[in-house]
Amino acid sequence: MIMPKGQQLLLPVSPAFIAASLVAALALNMLPLGRVVWTPDWVMVLLAFWGMHQPQRVGMGLAFAMGLCIDVHQSALLGQHALVYCALMFAVHLSNRRLLWFGPLAQALQLLPLFAGAHALELLLRMAGGGLLPGLDGVAAPLLEAVIWPLASWLLLAPQRRPPDQDDNRPL
Repeated sequence: MIMPKGQQLLLPVSPAFIAASLVAALALNMLPLGRVVWTPDWVMVLLAFWGMHQPQRVGMGLAFAMGLCIDVHQSALLGQHALVYCALMFAVHLSNRRLLWFGPLAQALQLLPLFAGAHALELLLRMAGGGLLPGLDGVAAPLLEAVIWPLASWLLLAPQRRPPDQDDNRPL
C-alpha cells in the first residue's frame, strides 16, 4: 500500500498491547457510573480503532466475545451488544482502506454515522426486547465517541511511533 504523503512509518503493534487496551476498555465500560450521559462506549471505540488499524488481529469473533461480556455485565438481552459490535466491525472492515488515508479528525467525522448507526441498532434491539427508551445518552454517546476518536487514535498509535533502534548501516 502506498502511504499518504507525510505519514510516519509505524512499527508493528504488540498483540499484548491490543489485548491490554481492549481489557482496559472493557473495565471502563464496567465502571458503576449508572450509565450517565457523558459515558461513551469505550469498547465500541477501541474495537473500531483496532478493526481499522489491525483487521487481521481484531475481527468479528473478538467483537462478538466482547459484546457477550458487556451483555452479561449489563444484564441485557444476550447477544444485543454482540450483534451491534459485529455490525460495527463489518462497517469498519468495509471502509478501513479508505479511512486510513485520512487524519484522525476526518476519520472521526466519517465514523460518526457508523457510531450513530450502531447505537440506533442497539436502541432497536433494546426496544424489541421490551426495554425502556433511553434519554439523552442515545444522542450524546455517538457524538462523544467521535469527539474522543482523535485522542484515542493518538494514544493508541503512540507506542508504534517510537523510533526504531538506530543502526549506522541502515538509513531508516
